[in-house]
Amino acid sequence: MSEFENVSIDSIGENTTVLDVREDYEWAAGHIEGAMHIPVEQIPDRLDELDPDTDLHVICRTGGRSHRVAQWLVANGYSAVNVTGGMGAWLEASRPMVSDTDQPPTVL
Repeated sequence: MSEFENVSIDSIGENTTVLDVREDYEWAAGHIEGAMHIPVEQIPDRLDELDPDTDLHVICRTGGRSHRVAQWLVANGYSAVNVTGGMGAWLEASRPMVSDTDQPPTVL
């Protein structure tokens, strides 16, 4: 098993590549503007959409799914870190989000 890093939401800056691995309904409710969205179960089939040379900050709701995805990506030659606390921590820190619904962005 390859080693990988856990980072806080503070590591996410304007030019950070964020990979959100939550389900479609979670993404629609609220996400980081500019983030990529590939649900966990689609990662293996959509791997060609990710650049192995780009540092990916993988995020989910609380950090469990993103931990597994970051671990898997690193083991497969990608540069990835897990964002601990996930979108829950992002929301608690009052960081900006957008939604794909007519409701204010939130984390489900």
